[in-house]
Amino acid sequence: MSKIIGNRIFNHIHRPDAQLIQAYRGLPASNINDEMGRLYCMNSSIGPLNDVVSMVGTAFTVKAAAGDNLMFHQALDMAQPGDIIVVDGSGDMNRALAGEIMMRFASLKGIAGIVVDGCLRDLDGIRNLSMPVYAKGVTPQGPYKAGPGEINVPVVCGGQVVLPGDILVGDADGIVVIRQQDALDVLAAAVKKKASEDKTFETMEQSFEVYVQNHLNSTAKRMEGKGTTVLNNTYWEAYKL
Repeated sequence: MSKIIGNRIFNHIHRPDAQLIQAYRGLPASNINDEMGRLYCMNSSIGPLNDVVSMVGTAFTVKAAAGDNLMFHQALDMAQPGDIIVVDGSGDMNRALAGEIMMRFASLKGIAGIVVDGCLRDLDGIRNLSMPVYAKGVTPQGPYKAGPGEINVPVVCGGQVVLPGDILVGDADGIVVIRQQDALDVLAAAVKKKASEDKTFETMEQSFEVYVQNHLNSTAKRMEGKGTTVLNNTYWEAYKL
């Protein structure tokens, strides 16, 4: 086994039920992450490169050598419609791991999204695609195609471990990672969270005075026990400046 580590391709991943995956569509990434202890969101280094505001699908992972896209090409041939190709490029910012040609190919195949912990290029072309594309950065410098690399192994992207078959949800804010075994519970909690926020917005718009009082009450409760001192003068007066 040791001779092939670093140069492996796993052909099969366990994909969640398609209906379960699609049930996440329309749920804000922030709501979902709140219901996972705020621990499973990719960090802000991974951002959208186009204006597509909804990404939902199954993680198809690639571990690439820095600046090399050989296994990324292989993943494009292997991934299925509905998969999101997640590339761990070690956060390298020196070379783009793909450009418009590869992104167009992925979009036409029905790939649900591309997420790269590294750079892409051909930003003008990527902006015109209907497929969501996320990356750490952009550079015109192209990649090598020599390998090594691995496919469908655990990877790290935006500070989060991503496993093959995880459910990913992305929007304009960023991307959250959902383990298959947690997906039903997280879905139920996130749906409830969104309904609560929608109710808040409704109250804010229709009964603003009620919302103001609710906010005063909830803030007062949060402030309890904090030991904050309220001074009835200005900063300058308090210190006789």
